[in-house]
Amino acid sequence: MIKLDVISDPVCPWCYIGKANLDRALEANPAHPFEIEWHPFQLNPDMAPEGKDRREYLEAKFGGKAKAVEVYARIEQAARDAGLEIDFSAIPRIPNTLDAHRLIHWAGLEGRQTAVVAALFRAYWKEGRDIGDRAVLATIAAECGLDAAMIARLLDTTADADDIRARDHHARQRGVSGVPCFIIANQYVVSGAQPPQVWAQVLDELTANPPAAKPAT
Repeated sequence: MIKLDVISDPVCPWCYIGKANLDRALEANPAHPFEIEWHPFQLNPDMAPEGKDRREYLEAKFGGKAKAVEVYARIEQAARDAGLEIDFSAIPRIPNTLDAHRLIHWAGLEGRQTAVVAALFRAYWKEGRDIGDRAVLATIAAECGLDAAMIARLLDTTADADDIRARDHHARQRGVSGVPCFIIANQYVVSGAQPPQVWAQVLDELTANPPAAKPAT
């Protein structure tokens, strides 16, 4: 197997699109060699715990309503190209994703990480659920086969919060400035929401020239 480390944030639309494109490529190549692990990156590490009104946030980020609409029109088209339907009007707030990343971490310990990542993307982008809300996160955990009561208890503590922040900082120290970022065998980097054809080429190259083992850094 070849390790594929994915650095992402559930509230990043390009991460949602990037996962969809990767999924399509892997479905077309069921014998793929990837062992996938998800890692935290907060687009908004200073976001208030209660989040922020999405429209207000986007207009401030992109310099006004017109620019925000222009940017998100491109994102909406890219999402459709990836086979995704996103109801942007159903997403009222931008949440703080620290707790979502903690849930992803705990899911990894139970072997359910990718299922939880997919559920978080779906909950936020398709269903308009607030993934900054701890009750919502506990419900998502249950939907993915995790112990909701245990997850709720953990979320009410600061368990692993510092570790998530440290891993986010480590990614930035390694040069990650945007997500999604895919690291193959700790050697090769694929940045952005690449189309399935690019992943097909990557898989062909890995089959022809498997990477030598290299320790993680």
